[in-house]
Parts: sequence; structure tokens; C-alpha cells
Amino acid sequence: MHHMLRQMAAFFLSVGAGLALLAGPAAAQAPKPWQMGLQPAMSPVMASVHSLNNLVLYIITAIVIFVAGLLGWVVYRYSAKRNPVASRFSHNTAIEIAWTLIPVLILVVIAIPSFRLVYQEDRTREADITIKVTGHQWYWEFDYADTAKINFNSRMIADDDLKPGQLRLLDVDNQLVVPAGKNIRVLTTSSDVIHSFFIPSLGVQRYAIPGRTIETWFRVDAPGTYYGECNQICGVNHSGMPISVKAMTMPEFQAWLVTAKKTFASEPAAGPQVFAAVQN
Repeated sequence: MHHMLRQMAAFFLSVGAGLALLAGPAAAQAPKPWQMGLQPAMSPVMASVHSLNNLVLYIITAIVIFVAGLLGWVVYRYSAKRNPVASRFSHNTAIEIAWTLIPVLILVVIAIPSFRLVYQEDRTREADITIKVTGHQWYWEFDYADTAKINFNSRMIADDDLKPGQLRLLDVDNQLVVPAGKNIRVLTTSSDVIHSFFIPSLGVQRYAIPGRTIETWFRVDAPGTYYGECNQICGVNHSGMPISVKAMTMPEFQAWLVTAKKTFASEPAAGPQVFAAVQN
């Protein structure tokens, strides 16, 4: 009996450990098979997205339950069997005022945190690093012009070249490397058509439009690898524009900079003044 209890305890502990792993930072890195809902939040902006999503979910759930219950009660109470003589009034002032004001109040409750979130994800005024992101058909270009003269392209790894542990359609040859816990200003633009710079777990979603520079930002909560992709239909190889962000500790990032300066040296002409004018 005691042996059976120990086995059952070990089983539930192993299941609990597995669930804890799924709920941990690793679960936020990439989409999971049969995943429901948003990816876990790994940035302040994404945490706000989760809060707004939960608020709206509670509101629409309450509305659905209320309307379904009301319809059920009306069907039951006012059926021809229970109400053979129909009422002849067509207006009720109190009800008409209520069904006008209540939706307005609901929209106000949703609008306030929505506007706050739009303002929060727009830009950061205390950026530690600025990275210019340029979309091409079909790859990304990253420029660390204000940190170091580093410029490189990032392309999806072909199926035949994938190594064990790499994710199909998500891993790239050159990752976007950033320090964890720092504010990263992102300036998006495009060289050809409209692309979209989208990293779900970091709450990043900005269009890359030819002739315009659009700003956003993110701060990664913990070191790790975070995946995204272009979610704008930008051509025949639209599915071949993944984004892989490698977040490091600051000492690791500084060491990477030393190596990257030798590997991805950009021309001196692309200096910080490139980012002086930012359009919205």
C-alpha cells in the first residue's frame, strides 16, 4: 500500500514538474502544438497586453452569459403556450436608456486601458540601445548604428540545413541579439513592400513601410531565445521571414559585441544621425 502511494506521489510530482516547465520561460519562446491563447508575457508591454485581453475576455463572457440567459428566459416566459395574448406596447423608456448607456460604459471601461496600452507600446524615452530593422523580400536587416557599427542580414535556415534542436520555419542564420533587462528602441522600415515586425511573447507588432520609419520598443525580462515572424502577407516567400531574438546578460552581450564588430562591420556613414527623424 505504501509502495503504491509513493508511486502515485512520484507520478503527480512528475506531472507537476512538467506543467511547471511548460509554464516557465521556455514556453514563451515559440508557439506550441495545440496552444490556446496568447504566448506567456516576457516583457512589460506583453504583460499589459495580457491584462487587457483578460479584461475584455471577462466582459464578453459576462455579456454572452447575460444575453443567452435573457434569450432563454424570453423563449420560456413568452412562448405561445404561456403567453397566448401578446402585449401591445412597443416602447419602454427605462429599458431604452439602459441599453444605450450600458454599452457606452462598457466601451469606456475597455477604451481607457486600450489607450494606455497604445501609448505604452509606442516608444520609450529612455532607450539603452537603438536598432534599425529593415524588411526585405524575404529577410530582415538589423543595424546597430548607435551602439556599434554593426549591420547584418538575418535569413531563415532552409529545411535541409537545420541542426538538431533548431525550429523549422523559425530559426535563422543570424539572430537579433539584445541584452536582457534593457530598453530596446526599434525603428522599422522597408526597402520594397510592407512587412510586419512581430514577436508575440515580447509584445512587439510594427509595420515596416517603404519610405517611413516607425518606432516601437521592448524589454526582455529574462535571457533566452524568442521567436517571431513577418505576419504581413508580403509576397510568395512571406512564410520565410522569421525573427529570432537572442536575449543575453549584459556581460554576454558585451562579449558578443566584440565579436560582432569584426564579423558584421558596417560603413561609418550610417551613424546615429540616421535616426534623428522618426515618423509615426
